[in-house]
Amino acid sequence: MKNRVAALVMAALLALYIVLVAQRAVMLVATGVPVGIIMGIALMVLPLVAVWAIARELLFGARTEKLVRILDSEGNLPVEELPHRASGRPLRDAADEEFPKYKAEVEAEPQSWRAWFRLGLAYDASGDRRRARHALREAIRLYRSSRARTA
Repeated sequence: MKNRVAALVMAALLALYIVLVAQRAVMLVATGVPVGIIMGIALMVLPLVAVWAIARELLFGARTEKLVRILDSEGNLPVEELPHRASGRPLRDAADEEFPKYKAEVEAEPQSWRAWFRLGLAYDASGDRRRARHALREAIRLYRSSRARTA
């Protein structure tokens, strides 16, 4: 819940920033000076890229949260029995020992979004955020394609 509030606060701050930058961009374009027009256009493009990136991250968060709720309701979330640091993060060595189990699950069932999601959680516990996000995105893709086939 704390992460969701932080993400929404950041999105609101970004929205305020975008409004202010867009206002300045319009003012620069309205000057009619070529340099001002170019700067104004650049100021319009950069916030659009930022909006796209934030929207993508918020959507990723909402979709992963949905899959967590589904796995939790089924009792299929991995049990957190790993020792943790004071910060709350699992100890990497302990997480690395558990990792092969989740990788084997994906190799046995490569079309299972549940297996990919648990692999993503294992990558995250091991500290490999890039691979964790890739596995979670694959889980989301498989979940959405399975929903499309049943609809």
